[in-house]
Amino acid sequence: MKVNAIGLPCPQPVIQTKKALEAIESGLVEVVVDNMVARENVKKLAAKLGFPCQEREEGDKIIVMITKGQDAVKPEVSAAQLAPRTLAIAAETMGRGDEELGKILMKGFIYSLTEVHPYPKTILFYNGGVKLACEGAESIEDLEKLEAAGVEILVCGTCLNFFDLGDKIAVGSVSNMYTIVEALQDTENTLILS
Repeated sequence: MKVNAIGLPCPQPVIQTKKALEAIESGLVEVVVDNMVARENVKKLAAKLGFPCQEREEGDKIIVMITKGQDAVKPEVSAAQLAPRTLAIAAETMGRGDEELGKILMKGFIYSLTEVHPYPKTILFYNGGVKLACEGAESIEDLEKLEAAGVEILVCGTCLNFFDLGDKIAVGSVSNMYTIVEALQDTENTLILS
């Protein structure tokens, strides 16, 4: 099986590789990438899964060959299984430095959440983060997928009103600070992105 990951932004090469490996019981998966970062990320995935890999270069392409053995044990986690974890997102962007880069990173982060199991039990959006759950946001489809799988998505009502977005929520339910605090206290781990 071949995966053409040329030109794909992070984390697509890794996700496409993971899907290809999951689609076969055993055999060879060849992943074609065009940069060192993608090559290293694909190799790290292979190592994490316990599959040997080799690589070769063809011009400006790098081909990572991953062998999935018949006795390899594929981790199986139900998408419906939720980890006792809350993710709190307080901004449209991920990190500080460049706003455009921050938006790209946040979009990739939310997409990656749909590909990593188990899903968090709850995702909270507050302050500028509420814009990610409103009409026109780029990650709506990914958030809808998470919600359909049972992830509770809470969006701060005060924040929606502050940004005049009260009638623009596209995914999740409007919440309040009490419920948000309860959600934060009701989980074993909380990750805050701001």
